[in-house]
Amino acid sequence: MHDRPTDGQVIPPVAGRPWWAANELLAFLLEVAAPACLFWWGFSLADDLAVRLLAGSAVLVAAVVLWALFAAPRARFRPPLAGVLTVKAVVLGGGALALYGVGHPAAAAVLGVVVVASTALAETFRSRS
Repeated sequence: MHDRPTDGQVIPPVAGRPWWAANELLAFLLEVAAPACLFWWGFSLADDLAVRLLAGSAVLVAAVVLWALFAAPRARFRPPLAGVLTVKAVVLGGGALALYGVGHPAAAAVLGVVVVASTALAETFRSRS
């Protein structure tokens, strides 16, 4: 059985691949959590509400645009693997650093470890398919 998507498939079948599917779900959750953490950090940088919203939104938009251009599955530009991993490190790792920046070092460490493990697993799964 060939598990790579064909032209008619957008998502490869997950039957028989529960670890792959679980890691894909985890990766999606990390891709949502990291920008949220970045927004929170940007929001915490000022006292004035308008400036807080502007700073949080600016950091969030920068992360989303960077991800959409270079790391998303349908990214506009597809750099070599090292470039994609660099963007992932900046955005996802930035989310972990943002947690640290808002005063949650233990959560930041956990997020960082989970990001590294999930990304390593994803690349391992990709290289085997």
